[in-house]
Amino acid sequence: MKLKIQEIKNNSIANMTKKCFQMAILLLLSFGTIQAQDKKAKDLLDQVTTKIKSYNNIVIDFKYTLNNAKENINQDSKGNVTMKGNQYLLNFMGVTKIFDGQKTYTIVPEDEEVTISKVNEKDDNAITPSKMLTFFNSGYKFNMDIVQNVKGRKIQYIKLTPTSAKDQRKEILLGIDVQTKHIYNLIETGKNGTKTTLTVNSFKTNQPLSKNQFTFVASKYPKYYINKLD
Repeated sequence: MKLKIQEIKNNSIANMTKKCFQMAILLLLSFGTIQAQDKKAKDLLDQVTTKIKSYNNIVIDFKYTLNNAKENINQDSKGNVTMKGNQYLLNFMGVTKIFDGQKTYTIVPEDEEVTISKVNEKDDNAITPSKMLTFFNSGYKFNMDIVQNVKGRKIQYIKLTPTSAKDQRKEILLGIDVQTKHIYNLIETGKNGTKTTLTVNSFKTNQPLSKNQFTFVASKYPKYYINKLD
């Protein structure tokens, strides 16, 4: 059971990282090459892109929910992520991940361990902002979906559907606040019935960041085991 929980935790952290980047990249991405474009959806995404491109950094507090009724899994977690250029700092489920543009540092206080690994951009499983730049460039069609009123906020959803039959995701719903042109949430539904939702509780930009915001300082973890994979 402990191994099952740890597996869910590891998968959640990986999925959470991907969703944070997906959300950020959707803000920054040019959608000119995406297949089967819906003009209204593209116009809305272009408005979001235009506004967000001027931001120097993005700081997000979020709630992450994973549900699978068949497996009786219902998991809620909170976290935060700071992104600037091709660097990020993610705190989620008791784990801190730092990417300084070249290496990823995964800090696990529970195990008193730090894992350091280089990122291979050619690896399909690599999770970096630059890697995610191509996420929605091809292999998806998108169109306007439902509109919801969430606590007085008008949220317009755009549905992205994978064009490959091999893709294990059924669809992705991206919720955009019509007034602020910021992302409200991202809902991913898998073919196996698993639904993961990233909801933004706080979205801040151009925050004063430390010069060493994305730098791993080994002296802060004197008793930790340093596991260098490369």
